[in-house]
Amino acid sequence: PAGHRSSEAHRSEAAFEFHHNLPIIISGTFHTYASTNTMGKGGQSVQSSSRNDIKTTKDGHWVSPYNPLDPKAPALPSKGEIKAVIPKECFERSYFHSMYFVARDTALAAGCVYIAHQTLSTDVPADLASVDALKWFLGWNTYAFWMGCILTGHWVLAHECGHGAFSPSQTFNDVWGFIMHQALLVPYFAWQYTHAKHHRRTNNTMDGESHVPNSKDEMGLKNGVERHGGYAAIHEAIGDGPFAMLQIFAHLAIGWPLYLMGLASTGRLGNDGKPLDGAVIDHYRPWSKMFPSKLRFKIALSTIGVIASWVGLYFAAQEYGALPVTLWYMGPLVWNQAWLVLYTWLQHNDPSVPQYGPDEWTWVKGALSTIDRPYGIFDFFHHKIGSTHVAHHLFHEMPFYKADVATAAIKAYLEPKGLYNYDPTPWYMAMWRVAKTCHYIDDLEGIQYYKSLEDIPLSKDLKKD
Repeated sequence: PAGHRSSEAHRSEAAFEFHHNLPIIISGTFHTYASTNTMGKGGQSVQSSSRNDIKTTKDGHWVSPYNPLDPKAPALPSKGEIKAVIPKECFERSYFHSMYFVARDTALAAGCVYIAHQTLSTDVPADLASVDALKWFLGWNTYAFWMGCILTGHWVLAHECGHGAFSPSQTFNDVWGFIMHQALLVPYFAWQYTHAKHHRRTNNTMDGESHVPNSKDEMGLKNGVERHGGYAAIHEAIGDGPFAMLQIFAHLAIGWPLYLMGLASTGRLGNDGKPLDGAVIDHYRPWSKMFPSKLRFKIALSTIGVIASWVGLYFAAQEYGALPVTLWYMGPLVWNQAWLVLYTWLQHNDPSVPQYGPDEWTWVKGALSTIDRPYGIFDFFHHKIGSTHVAHHLFHEMPFYKADVATAAIKAYLEPKGLYNYDPTPWYMAMWRVAKTCHYIDDLEGIQYYKSLEDIPLSKDLKKD
């Protein structure tokens, strides 16, 4: 199993000295080292593309250029050295500029509501087998998708407020962040704290926050190959494709509420640095082990805000009916939550991107494990949060409307060193790959890479052997 760095580094250095182009086996996977056609992470041939020197496996999958297990891996720059290459104006925050985007996104939302109001009815068609019923169903789902997409823009702006990137005044930021997040049932101050921790401990296997990888034991594996329950047993029962679909559903449909309730994706340590030992760390209780005691008033305020929002929805349902409230609000909210989980999931996870145990983790290592991805038209609606995520994780206080310029500078500095992660794979294809390959890590210490349950023998095959 993958363990402490010292033994892994010794084995990798010895193997590397044997031949520059030979594969090096680490924790059951292969790692590639700067060649034009070598074995790479996951045991697949890795090739360098002439276009921006993007490394891919032989079947075309992107591979991160940085491998910390390579004895010749480049030294990592400091945060100050990276910041020095970014134009200073990228850190200038503007009340007007930020509020312009609030107004823009609100106008888009109002336009979407207007079009739906003019073309759709909340009354269910009498004949559910009719063409009118099909149009009704497709119409409301189209509204839910695009309204959820637009509201994700508001969500990103509130996220900017939480980081202090929205304006020079944190009070101004908190007021607007609270309004926009509470309207989307997000406990603003609670999430502000946990998301800041996500930035402080990115890709830390113990003290990370959100999408912290499961260990092989937590997945239901014994001795690394025997399935004895949990997700490993579910995977065997339903197969590769259905399990990947289950992963996508669990992340995008129910992942966000489960995370807020402390039932999924949280770290392994409380705010005091001690193991949770089964304690639930939710975003609602002021005394949750997630938060230091000094934040209890703010956490209570956020929880009261969420409760007030739910009460408002209840009275709206009493006045107008549950179906109209579901169609106008809950449908878009589901898509909004799916988008925000998707971004966090894809921007930090790939079979070729390392996860670090506490003995190996540093802030720079974690931040540089972030991945930029292309999101096409959704960059417009979501303020390029996914395509400029590396810059965001390095400097969260930078306003999003300057992230393009900062990303270009960061890329020019880091890419020649083999330290910039950009996966050109379309996001929906990347999502499918991550759902199929990023299931667990071997250990919580050392340098780890995601492994897939698809590579674990089935129980019936082990019995035959």
